[in-house]
Amino acid sequence: MEDEKQLQLSYFELQAYVGTTKHMGGFETTKSLIELCHISQDTDVLEVGCGVGATACYLAKEYGCRVVGVDVSEAMVARSNERAQREGVADRVEFRVADAQDLPFEDANFDVVIAESVLTFIRDKQSVVGECVRMARPGSCVGLNEELWIETPPARVVERVRHTWDIKPEILTLEDWMGLLKSAGLSDIVVRPYKFDVRRESTQIQRYRFQDMWRMFYRTLFLYIKKPSFRKYMAERQYLPKDLFEYLGYAIFVGRR
Repeated sequence: MEDEKQLQLSYFELQAYVGTTKHMGGFETTKSLIELCHISQDTDVLEVGCGVGATACYLAKEYGCRVVGVDVSEAMVARSNERAQREGVADRVEFRVADAQDLPFEDANFDVVIAESVLTFIRDKQSVVGECVRMARPGSCVGLNEELWIETPPARVVERVRHTWDIKPEILTLEDWMGLLKSAGLSDIVVRPYKFDVRRESTQIQRYRFQDMWRMFYRTLFLYIKKPSFRKYMAERQYLPKDLFEYLGYAIFVGRR
């Protein structure tokens, strides 16, 4: 096991260490995004912010398509490569360390570009949307699954959300997201907004096999026992406002270049 002393206590670094990626709406929402983007065996897919590679490997395994996943975190990319090897899809997926605001590919290189719970954490969202559109071939789909404010929240809710999930930029409204997508040149935009739903969120575990779940549990337990700073970090983030999900939701956005 990696030296836990080198672990940075942040939302994404902890996910990378444990080996999980979480998106609002669970795996059911990911499947809806895939369906709306019309992904098939012949589709070249770019996943921006691939996390630990669960979606990319699922696409390669279930659809037989070619997938390239990028993430700014080297630890996430390492986890993604491990997953591809375990699931036997290393010949159909490629993972690279890259900044979503400056993607290292030629223009119009992919049939579909997707991102889930990525732009929410980036301040210059317009630049990322622009890069996603630049990557897409004419007539192809760009699909997002991102958090949004359903209603204007009180300051206490905003601050708690930022603290719990390390979200430094502003969370947008549905209208804000639509403005970004249209400004980037997307058309025929399909929107599916959602409120928090326990059943839907529970489908998160469908991303992983039993061995994955056991590995996550072991790593989390290891940190809890061995790292006091981890216990403190988690204790400070275990309580969310009871009315949080009156304000916070998410939506799938799919548009055509």
